[in-house]
Amino acid sequence: MTVFSELRMRPAPAAARTGWDASTTARLVMAGAVIFVLLVGANLATPLYPLLQAELGLSTLGVTAAFASYVLSLVATLMLAGHWSDHIGRRAALILAVVIGLAGGWLFAEAQTLAALCAGRALQGAAVALATGASAAALRELLPTRPEWASRFTLLASSGGVAAGPVIGGLLSLLPGPTSAPYYVHSLVLAGLLVPLYLLHARPAINPPASARPLQALAPRRPSVSREARGAFWLAAGVGFLSFAVFGFCLSLAPGYFAQVLATDSRPLVGVLAGLALGSSALSQLLTLRGRYVVPAGLGVLGVSVLLLGAAGAWGNPLLLVAAALAAGVGQGIAFRTVFNEVAAKVEASRHAQIVSTVYVITYLGSAVPVLGLGWASGVVGVPAAIAGFVLLCGAAALILSAVTFRLAVIGRGGAA
Repeated sequence: MTVFSELRMRPAPAAARTGWDASTTARLVMAGAVIFVLLVGANLATPLYPLLQAELGLSTLGVTAAFASYVLSLVATLMLAGHWSDHIGRRAALILAVVIGLAGGWLFAEAQTLAALCAGRALQGAAVALATGASAAALRELLPTRPEWASRFTLLASSGGVAAGPVIGGLLSLLPGPTSAPYYVHSLVLAGLLVPLYLLHARPAINPPASARPLQALAPRRPSVSREARGAFWLAAGVGFLSFAVFGFCLSLAPGYFAQVLATDSRPLVGVLAGLALGSSALSQLLTLRGRYVVPAGLGVLGVSVLLLGAAGAWGNPLLLVAAALAAGVGQGIAFRTVFNEVAAKVEASRHAQIVSTVYVITYLGSAVPVLGLGWASGVVGVPAAIAGFVLLCGAAALILSAVTFRLAVIGRGGAA
């Protein structure tokens, strides 16, 4: 099938059904690479915000608004178009995501106003949203007998991209044009992905629309979850919301705050600080931990680590800061992977992209709404007090959720007995 016939949701002529008949391994790499590179681009800006704040005269609320515009656009696109790849095919959805991502990166690189920054971030959010469901569903389809590893690869690619973005952004900002050079380099890599994607021999859409009115299949849908998957869905959404609230803090105000605490203005170091929790979350996907108490244990580690993260900033302790960030990522990664895998295992294949997108709708709201509140509070009571209150709320919420899931695990064990 050609890309254009996929986008029109029409069968391609037999003569057009040519292309690169890639192996399963190559398809796995492509599906993971697209979401990884898009998320790298979406998080290049993290160590650049102090520069942009000084150049454009932005307030703390302006920085959080630029950050949140990405998340809000991502959430809106997930709600409106999270199911598109089920109908147009995974390859077409990924190509569309890459093209939109290129436009968003270029606009952000050339931005001279807060409105332009927000517009570029919004396009990046739309690109990530289109790729999220398509990539996760493609990985599951490529590993039909190993759904747990499909979930691991999904989270490894997404968490890894978010973690690598600030580090790469900090390093590339050492080039001439520190706020634009990272995006020019990233655009070259992103454009390079279009070549193998275009040549790839696409597989048919898993849920092709009726030929009479194909565009009706792309209309927004009311989120719904089957009764069997409902409990797992809400647990995954709750864990995701909380953990992404912590990650949103790490990617917005935390790097600048901790850089002040540690008395450094090194952008690469700021990028590393921002990516610590996300990086350890990504690497935790390589660990194999099983048992009914994995989720409460992971949430407990996350809660304690977040509290220690705030203490490290208050005490100016760099070793505690690094240790707490790494531990928070491991705790989050283990807990979220477990509940995410439970949802993926209980959802029928024909609705996988839609349900995964719905989980991420709630999850990504966690990195927008609380961070906007944090930005507002920073302007009212000051950054240190606002951050102290934020980490107390997040740490307490994680510990409460840990206690709830522990109680559910104990009840489940008693029922099994």
